[in-house]
Amino acid sequence: MASQSSKGSVHDFTVKDARGNDVDLSIYKGKVLLIVNVASQCGLTNSNYTELSKLYEQYKDQGFEILAFPCNQFGGQEPGNNEQILEFACTRFKAEYPIFDKVDVNGEKAAPIYKFLKSSKGGLFGDSIKWNFSKFLVDKEGHVVDRYAPTTSPLSIEKDIKKLLA
Repeated sequence: MASQSSKGSVHDFTVKDARGNDVDLSIYKGKVLLIVNVASQCGLTNSNYTELSKLYEQYKDQGFEILAFPCNQFGGQEPGNNEQILEFACTRFKAEYPIFDKVDVNGEKAAPIYKFLKSSKGGLFGDSIKWNFSKFLVDKEGHVVDRYAPTTSPLSIEKDIKKLLA
C-alpha cells in the first residue's frame, strides 16, 4: 500500500474504552460512524452533546454510531478522569453512545486513530485538529468521507449521515 500508514480504514484500529478495555473498531464494520473529540467544559459542549444525543437516538437503529474521544488539549477543557467524563456525559446529556479513553488528537502523542483520521481528511488550515468537537464522518467500510469544524452543528450533518445510511 502506498499510504504512509499500513492502516487502510478505521476498522483496522484498536482503541481503549473509558474503562481501559481494548475495543477493536472492526466491530463497527457496516455502520456509519461520527468520530468526535469531546470536552466537558467548552463553550461548544452543551449544543454538541445535546445534538449528538439527538442524532444518536434517531439513527442508532439504522446502523449509526457516534464514537466520542475525550481530549484535554484545547484550553484544558476536559480535565476530569474517565469516570468523571462518563458521569458528566451520561448523566447530564444522557449520552448512550460509546465514550472512549481520553486521548491526544494532535502532537507526537496523538492517538493512532487520530493520526489516521487527520491524514485521511486534512482540515482547512492543515491536518491538526483545531478545537474540541471536530467531527469525522466515516462510511460503512471504515473510510473517512468528510471532516467538519468544531462549530459545525451535529444536526447540520444529518443529511450526510442519511446518505451514507441509505
